[in-house]
Amino acid sequence: MLENTFPELTEAQFASFEAMEGLYREWNAKINVISRKDIDELYRHHVLHSLGIAAYLKARQPEIYKELQVNGAEYSILDLGTGGGFPGIPLAVFFPDVRFTLCDSVGKKIIVAREVSAALGLANVTTVNARAESLPQKFDFVVSRAVTALDNFMPWVKGKYNRGILYLKGGDITEEISRTMARFQLPKGSVHTWPIDSWLHDDYFSEKLVIYIEKFCN
Repeated sequence: MLENTFPELTEAQFASFEAMEGLYREWNAKINVISRKDIDELYRHHVLHSLGIAAYLKARQPEIYKELQVNGAEYSILDLGTGGGFPGIPLAVFFPDVRFTLCDSVGKKIIVAREVSAALGLANVTTVNARAESLPQKFDFVVSRAVTALDNFMPWVKGKYNRGILYLKGGDITEEISRTMARFQLPKGSVHTWPIDSWLHDDYFSEKLVIYIEKFCN
C-alpha cells in the first residue's frame, strides 16, 4: 500500500517503519503505553493510521505536501499529546527534513517516544515533557491523534501554530465540528474532513478521519 501511494519513499524509510514494531515491543515491555491488542497490530493501528495525515496531504493539499517534501527544513510541526510517539514518529520518518517536537504531559510516555526516535536515528525529532501552554515557540502545523474533543483541543494550541491543525479522529464528528466552528468562529470552508478508508480499504479505518483546520483566526 505505501509503495503504491508513495513511490518516492526510500528503502531506508521503509526499513524504519518496519523497525518500529520491534522497538515498541521492547519498550512496551518496560513502560506500558500501548495495549496488548494494539501492540500486535502496531503497524496497522499506529504506523499506517499516523501516515493517514501524509496521505491526506498528498491527496487533498498537494502544495503543502510538496513543500514539506522539498523544503522541509523550513517547517516545524508540534505533535501534541504524542503518547509513545504517534503520529509524530511515523511522520518524522516520512518527512525527514521537517522539525518535529513531540510533546506529552506524561513523562513515561515521552521516555518511550524519545528512546524509539533515538533508536531510529531521527535527528529531526525533539521530545518534550510539558503541556502545550508552556511551550514558548510557535510551529507551522500541529498534529494530534484524538487526545480530546476538538473544542477542548483548540484552546491548548491557541497561538501555537501558523498554518493549521491536522487531527486524527474517529466516529461521527459532525456535531463536534459544528460546536468547534461556532465556539471559535471558524469561517465556512476552514475545516476539512477526509476518510482514511478512501486510502486504506480496511474496516479498521471505516470511521477514522483526518481533520484539517486551516488557520484563519487563532
